[in-house]
Amino acid sequence: MATAAIRPITLTAPYYLNLFAKETKYEFLKAARNRMYSLATLGFPIMFYLLFGVTNRHIGPGLNYAQYLVAGYSCFGMIAAALFNLGAGVATERAQGWLELKQASPMPRLAYLGAKVLTSMLFGVAIVTALVTLGIALGGVHVTVLQVVHLTTVVVVGSIPFASLGLLLSLLMPANAAPGVINLIYLPMSFCSGLWMPIEVLPHWLQKIAPALPTYHYAQLALNVFGYARSGATLIHWEALAGFACLMLGTAWLVFTRSEAKA
Repeated sequence: MATAAIRPITLTAPYYLNLFAKETKYEFLKAARNRMYSLATLGFPIMFYLLFGVTNRHIGPGLNYAQYLVAGYSCFGMIAAALFNLGAGVATERAQGWLELKQASPMPRLAYLGAKVLTSMLFGVAIVTALVTLGIALGGVHVTVLQVVHLTTVVVVGSIPFASLGLLLSLLMPANAAPGVINLIYLPMSFCSGLWMPIEVLPHWLQKIAPALPTYHYAQLALNVFGYARSGATLIHWEALAGFACLMLGTAWLVFTRSEAKA
């Protein structure tokens, strides 16, 4: 009986691009269908903006609060998208054995992590789009196309350190504790960094602690789009985020290597 010859797969750049695109597509569909994840990352920033942004328009001299919170809540939602998708998501899949199955498959590990990071970024774009739309429609916010593009770029690129933090947490936490631990980390950091209100209204001791937090530098980059950032060079904020990402990735690599050696 004649059998069809099996043609070898050529591992070219288009092959890997197609693989990354498919993995990202299915990861995005899975995240979108996960109501707990999609409602938490999209619903909370929108709900808070409707409660505090739309109803507190034009408060304070030289400050359009509705515009300020477009930047603040965009960062707040993007941090949640990165932390929960990488942190809680990987921890859950590790506990269910799904991560082990992925590792046994011929798919590159980078595609698995890259798909989760890209999915978080796509949610970040959706959050910025929703908040800008609400700000224009209900908050009396005036923004230019250049500002929207700038804000989206800052929010998406600046989320990489928080995805790195999520990856580290996923290696350290059991799945059932992951959501609680992440909330204990990112909610206080968001509050102390001025994502919910101008940092000048916080107690002085909190204002001194804030520059040590990555969320502070992330917020300053986003607020700079509308001219609400505190004085200081933009490069310093990018350097702080890059240093934090390297620290988290380096620690995650050490933890992963030690766990593999013990296995």
